[in-house]
Amino acid sequence: MHLIYFLLRSSWGMVATAIFTGFLSGGGSAALISLISSAASQSNTTPLTSIAWGFVGLVIVALITSVISQVMLIRLSQQAVLQLRMGLSRQILASELTHLEQVGNPRLLATLTEDVQAVANAVYVIPFLCIDLAMVLGCLLYITWLSWLVFLLVCALMLIGVASCQWLLNRGEKLLALARDDQDVLFKHFGTISVGIKELKLHYQRRQIFLNQRLEATANLFRRHNVDGLTLFATTTSWGKFLFFFAIGFVLFVLPHLLTINAQTLSGYILTFTYIMLPMDNIVNNLPLISKASVALQKIESLGLSLASRAEVETVPSKVDPNWSSLQLQKVTHTYHTEQEDNTFILGPINLTLHPQELVFIVGGNGSGKSSLAKLITGLYIPEGGEIFLNGELITDQNREWYRQHFSVVFSDFYLFEELLGLENANLDQQAQAYLQKLHLDHKVKIENGQFSTTSLSQGQRKRLALLTAYLENRPIYLFDEWAADQDPLFKDIFYTQLLPELRDRGKTVLIISHDDHYFHLADRIIKLDYGKIAYDKVR
Repeated sequence: MHLIYFLLRSSWGMVATAIFTGFLSGGGSAALISLISSAASQSNTTPLTSIAWGFVGLVIVALITSVISQVMLIRLSQQAVLQLRMGLSRQILASELTHLEQVGNPRLLATLTEDVQAVANAVYVIPFLCIDLAMVLGCLLYITWLSWLVFLLVCALMLIGVASCQWLLNRGEKLLALARDDQDVLFKHFGTISVGIKELKLHYQRRQIFLNQRLEATANLFRRHNVDGLTLFATTTSWGKFLFFFAIGFVLFVLPHLLTINAQTLSGYILTFTYIMLPMDNIVNNLPLISKASVALQKIESLGLSLASRAEVETVPSKVDPNWSSLQLQKVTHTYHTEQEDNTFILGPINLTLHPQELVFIVGGNGSGKSSLAKLITGLYIPEGGEIFLNGELITDQNREWYRQHFSVVFSDFYLFEELLGLENANLDQQAQAYLQKLHLDHKVKIENGQFSTTSLSQGQRKRLALLTAYLENRPIYLFDEWAADQDPLFKDIFYTQLLPELRDRGKTVLIISHDDHYFHLADRIIKLDYGKIAYDKVR
């Protein structure tokens, strides 16, 4: 039902048309069974011309309606999956950063990849399932036409089969739901392998405990839930086949002793039951796929509701005014919740005023709140208390997007795009090439049509490419979070003594989070944080 409702939300008209043509196809197939049964029982003296023309007509109707139904549902299902992917991506990008950090990358990644793919796999088979279902219903109508009493007996047998199969399916779906929860944890562990590979390699005991007690334990739990769930589905499939053979045996060996049935009618029953075995087998075999998709849709909807509850107001930002005069944080606070529920870190209240053409160092020990303050200043974190003003204008949900456009930032955990996306300039390649020379990367990287020739560089060189992107953005305020930490001594000196003063002289305000105290003398101002509070704000 989840999948049908999912498709109906995309286009109920197309779904209705596809189902109608599917039933026509199924009805045509059932009518073919009737014709075949009738033709097989005719004597040699009976002309078969009319039956042959009817056969050709039904074949054409069944074929055309089948193609129409499948093509429409394939187009619809793929469009629905596209909308699902794009809608989920937009929801993620529109949600508050703090909420995304609480949800965690493993869950986001699992939903965008595994869950969406599970839905895509299921909607791909839905068109064929609709045709199979229509064929089964058409055959049941034919059985009713032959004998309503036999139809009632078949219905009673089907009720027993459906009830028993549904019990198995419900248990299997619960196990698959548990396996899907295990998958979130598995993605978290896989992330640990990719991000923490150096630490795991350097510590044998830690690596063994992680592999054996964390990763393997979760993987085994995931395997067990999947095996148990899919075993129940396999049992359902075998039980369904047994019921069909039982029905054939009942009609062939028992029914003639209960009712008076001529040979033609009996052959019609046998032919019909034999014919519907394949579509029924297809339906039962695809039940695990449908169940996985149902679980995945519930996960997607749960994440979607969670993201929607913390969605930001989407606005088109107006043009940035480079001639700003002041940026004020008044009693701004932010609470950071750690993994331990009873342990929180509170940043603030922060009172801070920034001015144009300043070179400001933000310093402090690890965990003092420097990066959180950077996210508050740039508008990525929404203050839980206090207010932010730019040129005396209060920053709210309505203008926060505009406010963010004033900043070019390179975070310590930066992401480097392979293209200069969002930068519109007729001389973009030439400007970028000039900056490559300034950053000592012109011998390694070329830029053509706004695309880097390579990003397979050292971490320090990748940070220089991120700095190049920030240069080209040409925004009023720059913020660099531990940018020089990965640079060699020569280029670190160039960064502090040449690049930063040049940005300031161009009228930019530059904020630097840094531990390089032997360059602090270059600052116009030093702001020191200590346990979430401003310990001092010193103008040099």
